[in-house]
This record gives sequence, C-alpha cells and structure tokens, in this order.
Amino acid sequence: MSRKYFGTDGIRGLVGQAPITADFVLRLGWAAGKVLASASDGSRPKVLIGKDTRISGYMFESALEAGLVAAGVDVLLLGPMPTPAIAYLTRTFHAQAGIVISASHNPYYDNGIKFFSSQGSKLSDDIELAIEAMLDQPMTTSPSDQLGKVSRVTDAAGRYIEYCKSTVPMGTQFKNYKIVLDCAHGATYHVAPAVFDELGAEIVSIGVKPDGLNINEKVGSTSPGALQEAVLEHEADLGIAFDGDGDRVCFVDQLGEVVDGDEILFIIAAAQQQCPGVVGTLMSNLGFELALKERGIDFVRANVGDRYVMAEMNKTGWQLGGESSGHIICGDVSTTGDGIVAALQVMAAVVGSSRSLYELKNAMAKFPQTMINVKGVDKAALKTNQHVADAVAEAEQELADKGRVLLRPSGTEPVIRVMVEGEDGEQVQRLAESLSQVVKAALST
Repeated sequence: MSRKYFGTDGIRGLVGQAPITADFVLRLGWAAGKVLASASDGSRPKVLIGKDTRISGYMFESALEAGLVAAGVDVLLLGPMPTPAIAYLTRTFHAQAGIVISASHNPYYDNGIKFFSSQGSKLSDDIELAIEAMLDQPMTTSPSDQLGKVSRVTDAAGRYIEYCKSTVPMGTQFKNYKIVLDCAHGATYHVAPAVFDELGAEIVSIGVKPDGLNINEKVGSTSPGALQEAVLEHEADLGIAFDGDGDRVCFVDQLGEVVDGDEILFIIAAAQQQCPGVVGTLMSNLGFELALKERGIDFVRANVGDRYVMAEMNKTGWQLGGESSGHIICGDVSTTGDGIVAALQVMAAVVGSSRSLYELKNAMAKFPQTMINVKGVDKAALKTNQHVADAVAEAEQELADKGRVLLRPSGTEPVIRVMVEGEDGEQVQRLAESLSQVVKAALST
C-alpha cells in the first residue's frame, strides 16, 4: 500500500508546514498510542520519547506527549539523546515503542518523527500503515482514570554512556590518543565526550554548544571542514564527527583527510577475526567491494536507506552493514545505526593494530566517485524518461566494466542524485556533470 506520511526514515519536513505541525504531531501521538494499545496484552503501553537539540523539539515533544496520554499510553521523557540511544533504551525499559524527534543531518528549520519497535528496530510496515489509517479517525480522549502518565528518565545519558563503553573489549584504553570530537551541536554533545574521556582519550570538543538553531550548521559529519581544521590545529591523532542525531559518523585522519562510511566499514570488517560478509548500498564505492573480496569477505548491495541495509543483514545473517554516508550498523552490539558505537569499533581497530587511522584507511583503494544532486526535477519521471535512459547507457558504455552509473531519487529530499564511479577521476567528473545536465533538462518541473 502507498504511504501518505511515512517515508524511508519516518516523517520529516519543514517545521510549520504539513505534516510537521503541532496539531498533526498531536494526532500522530494519539494514533500511535491507539495502535500500540490495541496490540498490547491488556497492560498499559509504555513509550519513550527522545529528541535532538533543534528548537522545535520542545513543541513536538509536548504534542506527542499529549496525544499519547490521551490514548492511554504512559510516556517516559528522555530529553536530548542520540537516536540510537533511544533505540537502546526502548529495549532496556521494555517499552512498546520509542519515538525520536529529529531531522538527523538537516538544518534546524526541519524536523521529523521516527519510531522504534520494542526490539529497538524500525517499525514494521504493517504498524506504520495502521498508524496512518488511525490518523483518519476522529481523535478521542480516554476517560480520566485511563489516561497515561508521564515521567522523566533522569539517568538516560549515563545508561547510554555505559552501554557504549560496553561495546568494546573490557580494558580497552585510548589513553595515548588525542581525539577531536565534533558533535554538530546535536544530540551527542553531552554523551560522546564523556564516552571517549572515560576510555582515557585526550579530548578536544567542538560543536558542543547547541542553542536550538545551530544544529549541523557548518559542523558535523556532513560538514567535516571544521573537524579537519581542528585536527590539524591541535595536532590530534584523529577526529570524529557525528551528525545532529548521532546515527552517522565520519573520521578525519592525522593528515586532515576525511574517512567516510565505506572506509569505516572496511576498517571494522578487516579487524574482525571472522567477518563472513558486509552489506553496503548501491552507493558503496567499488574499491570497497574489491578490497573486501581480496580478504575473502563477501559483499552485497542493498537499496539506499538503513532499513534496507538492516533487511539485507537479516537475510544474510551478517552482523555488519552500512552506507558511505557514515550510517554504520554493528549488528552484534546494536539494532540500528550508531555513530558512537561505530566510532568505538574503529578506535578499537586502531588500538589493536598499533597502526594509525591513515594506514588502516589506505589498505583500501577507493575509486574516484562523483555525486551531483539535481534539484527542481520530477523524481517520479526518472524511470520512464527515454532521454535520461539513453544518456545513462552511453555513459555506461564509455566506462565499460571499469565503473558504474547510478541515478537515484532521494528518499528524504526533493532531488535526484547522479553518481558516476570509475578508475579515471576526470572521466568520472565529466560524465557526472553531463548526466546531471541531461536530467535537469529532461525532468525539470
């Protein structure tokens, strides 16, 4: 069935424009509460709510809280917490669901609502569709003696910090490393520095002063320039940047070079004694795939999006997967993408190998890859436009078997992503620009 509200990563949009409005989120909380109550064993359902640091989070937290309480659901408020922390705490509190108020790496004026199941994974399609159906029903309020109750979890950050530390071997120490942490003025600002400090690292923190409006602004994993400058300025061993909600991560090595999600996955996989396979995406670098195969590690590609990566991980039984964007799922210790946990696995590999991040990264040779976001186009027409299809075929013929072309509508933004990859960087750039012009001309709205 087609979805009216839920996308690949929950419900997201511009604050104040439908559906990201206070009245809709109130009804969303109520609808989710009614669906969860109908599926419960008769006991009162319990739902956790966490958020990132954007200013609208307070408004939507109150709206969700009111809707859930009206539906007869108890609510536990976590305050600002990373998205993966909410997934973890949903499991440990044995809650029926967890709700994240965040637009991840987007600017402050966007926001969104994302749900986790009682197992800390994404909600099933059936439940999302049931919530959408309930949204069409008139909202009612439970009798006063059946209203939900609300409490605040005061030790949420401490619980998550201890969990993160538990994902690396006991006794692991980072005491000989100077690390710059960029928390994007987002949800990791009060958690990540504590994790790495307690493991003994010397920490320099940036992006740890959220004001509600500066989340992801020229900082974080999607804007690594500030981290690159800080690593070089402080002569650090490496830098780590998270996005606004803490489910993505990127590194910067001691030379100031960015280490992306493909390289992070490679480092983690290569450090594991027995890694049967890794799940990547259609955007994963070809050099990453070849480097894994050289080490006898299988590789499969899923559609872009963490839910598709996780689905393929469940299908294969593998415990490691992720995206080049830095969304890394370490399935042996986590149920969702977790920037801090992934960063700890990389740090454990660095410490365990006694090699620098730069050396570990360079064991994999990346192919030149160019991606251009084409805005103002009709995403739905991409599959049927013959001009675009012919241009893609010509580019693929020129690349032969030494590269790839991928045109993909974004699931969260109004753009078509044009990606070209091959051995020759100049050729890749030229083909990507040419294809982008064709897409723009053929599909402009």
